[in-house]
Amino acid sequence: MGTDNKIKGIFFDFDGVITIEKNGTPTMVAYISEKMELPFDKVNAEYRKFNNDLLLGNITHRDMWEQFCNAVGKDISYSVLEESFLNITLDQHMIKLIRELKEKYYIGMITDNKADRIEAVINNTELKDLFDFVVISANVHSQKTEEAIFKYVLKESGFKADECIFIDNTGENLKIPDKMGFKTILFDDANRNYEEVEKKVLG
Repeated sequence: MGTDNKIKGIFFDFDGVITIEKNGTPTMVAYISEKMELPFDKVNAEYRKFNNDLLLGNITHRDMWEQFCNAVGKDISYSVLEESFLNITLDQHMIKLIRELKEKYYIGMITDNKADRIEAVINNTELKDLFDFVVISANVHSQKTEEAIFKYVLKESGFKADECIFIDNTGENLKIPDKMGFKTILFDDANRNYEEVEKKVLG
């Protein structure tokens, strides 16, 4: 197995790449809605009022939970939210690829996400021992449409941009790393184009 000889680190997005579901928030909202017998649209609308601040780490779920519960008109146990973090379908084909790559490359995750959600997923699934490095937007207060999160990745990993591959299912998220010198790969989350990704990664 071998890609470009100078490549040292391969970084993956989470939702839509490692999971079958394209986005994370709808999986959480769907779980809370069904569990509490609340309309999806109501839960979704009220949760999304806090979404950007959660993604940037300006607030935590505990900061907004009481206000959210009041808005949807139901006292929801915080444990229901924690359970919703795990309402995902891991892509076994992608996990297999990551395991193979891990034998030779430094494997990381770069995700626009809530820190407690990703930490819960990693600690409670087979992803636990898969990643050498996980960067979450909420922890670094920067998202993938900004340079800061990728500068953090390079600083902490010790790699140069041209020594890294980043795989994401949203083209907009690849513009900044591409400009910085990362090798970028767009993953088609609808058609799950594994062969194309493997070809580009393995060279």
